[in-house]
Amino acid sequence: MLAVAGAGHAGLAFALAIRAELGPGVAVAVYDPALAGPPASDPRHFALTPASRALLERIGIWNRLGAVQPILRMEITDSRLSDPVRPTILTFDARDGDAEALAWMAGSDALRMALRDAAAAAGIALVPRAVIRPDGAGRFLLDDGSAIRPGLLVVADGARSRLREALGAGWVSRSFGQHGIVATVSHERDHEGVAVQHFLPSGPFAILPLPPGGALGHRSSIVWSERDDAVAALDNADASDVRREVERRFGQRLGEVALETPVRPYRLAAGIARRFVGEGFALVGDTAHVVHPIAGQGLNLGLGDVEALAEAVAGAMRLGLGPADAEALRGYERARRPVTLGMGTATAGLNGLFSNDAGPLRLLRDIGMGLVDRAPRLKQALVRRASGLGS
Repeated sequence: MLAVAGAGHAGLAFALAIRAELGPGVAVAVYDPALAGPPASDPRHFALTPASRALLERIGIWNRLGAVQPILRMEITDSRLSDPVRPTILTFDARDGDAEALAWMAGSDALRMALRDAAAAAGIALVPRAVIRPDGAGRFLLDDGSAIRPGLLVVADGARSRLREALGAGWVSRSFGQHGIVATVSHERDHEGVAVQHFLPSGPFAILPLPPGGALGHRSSIVWSERDDAVAALDNADASDVRREVERRFGQRLGEVALETPVRPYRLAAGIARRFVGEGFALVGDTAHVVHPIAGQGLNLGLGDVEALAEAVAGAMRLGLGPADAEALRGYERARRPVTLGMGTATAGLNGLFSNDAGPLRLLRDIGMGLVDRAPRLKQALVRRASGLGS
């Protein structure tokens, strides 16, 4: 039996991925106290790359998601809130990478329910218990005092995982001094599948297109990075003041703006486990790593872990080895750690480069972005790399 600790996106995706690789002959169980009831509502939306879409198609999830919104174009600006015009300094188009879309926007709630429903339909055991700690000789203790002895435990219970600590996998983190604020807004004009990343001195403000709807006919998701002290003031503001602050950052290109959901802040930090694997276990998703949301790659990194680990485990088992074969698990870590470190470094660097108002630095970064914008082959390579499908 293979066990998964955590019924979030990465945990459920792994359960379905290993079932797709090995068929129903291998028992898979997912453990999470949250499985006792419906998932808690999550206002986030994710930009799923072509590589993530391909995985979700293979495990039978993509067609369960309902309406998804393709991102056809990305525009990047660098400005201050007081600037009357926000010039676009860099654009990426799906055609730069010969792709149908740069990414597809899907809601967190829709994705999690699709994963849970598919897991239940596939005969994967969904157990409303928590895996607490190792209990010796390949056993793991549950929160009701019972124990399991899986062939492999996949740990996917989030960035604050206590199980990761109990397993001795370690964790190194840093705070950005920022909060991420997410909300869904409606607006008058059609976004036409264009995502916008406004780089502002306090942090990036992303506008991500969603399927039509809302009070004003069109919708977008915002991911707003703001300094900690400003977020504290925002907590005490009334709804009309919050809407005005959103509108100041959103700009006028899409007309009137209204909040469809309350803004929800969360502290921004980056972190990585000291090791992704150990005797009888492997970490995936946010349990293994967390990056700044500036590029929207957190979930995509986690789904990349899922695909790599499922392939490594299935490969070992087809050779008659155990699912926790040490060489197979080391191969998974060798494949994923450089990708994770690279993305973490890149997103932290971009955030640091753009979350300031230093004049010389503004000039240099805008010149650099302008040069990239005029280099079609470089843009094509960047789009291909961001897609997860190749360099």
